[in-house]
Amino acid sequence: MSSELSILALYGLLTMVIIAVQASIGVLKFGIPYSLTARDENRQVTGPSARFGRCADNSVVALALFAPAILILHVQSGFTANTLLAAQAFLITRLIYAPLYWFGIPALRTAIWAVGFLATAWLYLMAI
Repeated sequence: MSSELSILALYGLLTMVIIAVQASIGVLKFGIPYSLTARDENRQVTGPSARFGRCADNSVVALALFAPAILILHVQSGFTANTLLAAQAFLITRLIYAPLYWFGIPALRTAIWAVGFLATAWLYLMAI
């Protein structure tokens, strides 16, 4: 498996960990009985707990954007040193992004997000 596909798999696992943390916070905050329901009663979280949820949502969106770029390049046999660098930049920024989001550090978080977003855009540009 190529390094870029390995990075995609690693980011998929990271996203799963972020979702698991977010779900665990929900169980701790609202209890197991509520977590076992269909959650028709929408309970709102605030503060750090809400940030965990938004971080999970953002991570899924980032995965939805990153994965097609990697898969297109794979189908094209288009992996190069530049695609590896872009994929590495994406993964590193996403590893940094989650804790920055969780701890509520907005300006640096936004800058890190932008680098990861641009790395993903770079992958698409290299694919076309």
